[in-house]
Amino acid sequence: MDSAISDQGADRPDDDRRRTPALRSTADNGLKIVIVGGFGVGKTTMVRSVSEIRPLNTEETMTQAGEAVDDTAGVATKTATTVAFDFGRITLDAHNVLYLFGAPGQERFWFLWDRLFSGTLGAVVLVDTRRLADSWYAIDRLEHHGTPFIVACNDFGGPAHTAEQVRQALDLPENVPLVFCDARSRASAKDVLISLVQHLQAHLVPPTPEPAP
Repeated sequence: MDSAISDQGADRPDDDRRRTPALRSTADNGLKIVIVGGFGVGKTTMVRSVSEIRPLNTEETMTQAGEAVDDTAGVATKTATTVAFDFGRITLDAHNVLYLFGAPGQERFWFLWDRLFSGTLGAVVLVDTRRLADSWYAIDRLEHHGTPFIVACNDFGGPAHTAEQVRQALDLPENVPLVFCDARSRASAKDVLISLVQHLQAHLVPPTPEPAP
């Protein structure tokens, strides 16, 4: 299932994104979410699968020149890579629009992450359970910035891991949601974003004070 990081399935014959109307003039509240993670975990695929518009991406063909700097272990079939960021959009209602940014995964592009995190409402850390160590930096930077996030395990068909095993491997606090997904599936990607929104509501909305006796 290494094709989970490929472009296949992103532009389905029944894809209706070409018929999506332009952004409404009443849209005045932009909400930013960033999808981060290691090299080849499926960030571009997730943005493509869930965006209502044809996403902007900055993928370039991988060449032999990059073999000396990019660790391709576990993603040998990957032929293209993001060199800046991916961008997609979801219209929530007449006034609210969700903007999705997929961050590049290679270490040499990590300097872009801090700027991508600016103004971010929350983040999804996408992980490949075969290469969990590749996700440590993303979690560290989000914690450093105080950015709320959830972790989503992308399905690459490898050995099954329990949620508890993944939590232990990532040293993930119990208050950080952990979900499993298939980044190629639009429905699955939407479920990930819904989980993030629910986490943000719990994290950002103060609890209603109990009435005084």
